[in-house]
Amino acid sequence: MHNTSKQYDDVIGKCQSLFINKMIDYGSAWRILRLPSLTDQIFIKAQRIRQLQENATRKVDEGEYSEFIGIVNYSIMALIQLEKGVVEQPDLKTEEATELYDNHVRITKSLMENKNHDYGEAWRDMRISSLTDLILQKLLRVKQIEDNKGKTIVSEGLDANYQDMINYAIFALIHME
Repeated sequence: MHNTSKQYDDVIGKCQSLFINKMIDYGSAWRILRLPSLTDQIFIKAQRIRQLQENATRKVDEGEYSEFIGIVNYSIMALIQLEKGVVEQPDLKTEEATELYDNHVRITKSLMENKNHDYGEAWRDMRISSLTDLILQKLLRVKQIEDNKGKTIVSEGLDANYQDMINYAIFALIHME
């Protein structure tokens, strides 16, 4: 587990570095995005990964790695939006956004550690393509929950699904390294 924790932190460091640099470039313009818009951004990235895995020809010089980073960062943005709500104008400075990012990473990593303990690091034997499919499945669940106005009867809520997508994407990134 110790190795997984370090690998997780290393990958998150790369994801967060990109997040911070984009905050410096663009500010918190993403704060105006409603949850379905963030979900759709994640969906596009997951679909692209699946297409890259299935097709030999690439017309854009970006691979799976950067798309998985995008899934992590957009999912964290979605968790922040769940916590703070959508705004009409960008309202977060880089420092505050980074604190929120760190908080959601802590919660999501703790979930991973608990599940990793119970499942015995089963993800290490999974293929990246399976992790991609699980992310797409979670996205379809999120879309259904969004269509149901956030209501569930017996299922996990939006936050748990975004957290699972983050963890699956990080597992894929660890495999790729």
